Amino acid sequence: MAGRLWKTIRAQINKFVNFFWRADPIALMQLEYDTAVEQLKEGRQGLEQYRALVERVTRQVRSDEKRVQDLTAKVKAYLQANDRATAGKFAVELKRAQDDLRENQEQLKLHEESYQNNLTKIQHASKKLGAVQMKIRQYDAELKMSSAEAEMAKLAQSFDFDVTTDFGQLETMIQEKIDLNRAKVRVASDLSSQGITEIEAEKRMEDAMGEDILQKFEVDMGLKTPETAGVQPQEKALGQKAAEETAAAEKENALKDVEKQLGA
Repeated sequence: MAGRLWKTIRAQINKFVNFFWRADPIALMQLEYDTAVEQLKEGRQGLEQYRALVERVTRQVRSDEKRVQDLTAKVKAYLQANDRATAGKFAVELKRAQDDLRENQEQLKLHEESYQNNLTKIQHASKKLGAVQMKIRQYDAELKMSSAEAEMAKLAQSFDFDVTTDFGQLETMIQEKIDLNRAKVRVASDLSSQGITEIEAEKRMEDAMGEDILQKFEVDMGLKTPETAGVQPQEKALGQKAAEETAAAEKENALKDVEKQLGA
């Protein structure tokens, strides 16, 4: 039961981690890089401490070498002075100093090799980290560029003025509004022209009626003869009978008014 529960929890943790891995892999790479840099810093500090140990062993070896040289010189001096007892005493010390020197030299050799190996590893790790940092920057730039290209591709697709796209539908609506506005302007223009034509025709008819009345008035007043006045019977136009009857009635009324004025 506990094992099954742990598997379930681990699966959920893996899902959670994978979600963040997919969400921002560059940030995770940078996090891994920063962690490696911190570890490298710790390794460098450890290498510095180890180098201090190597320096101490080196100093000890040099001290042992000097002691061996001094004891060797003393042994030779006492032997030359035929003081074998004192020479033997210093010979024992020389033997111990030589053993210490040999042991410290071996330790120094091991420490130097270990230091050089660790130094090489850290130098290699530093070089690799530099390459990783450049790769992170490259991936970051490529990821941003590819993301921008993807957005531009989506944007370009949305800008397609096809009737099935939003822009296409908007364009159709705009064109319909333009057509409707143009239709309104055309209708208004047609209606305006039609009214002007009727008004002009009515005005011409009134002018003709007025001229005819004036000519008849001139004939009735004896100012002109019918021949010189050019009074001729007008031909009736189809569809204007009612208008002519109205005009005739107006003429008759006008003549009566004139006669009344003359009679007065």
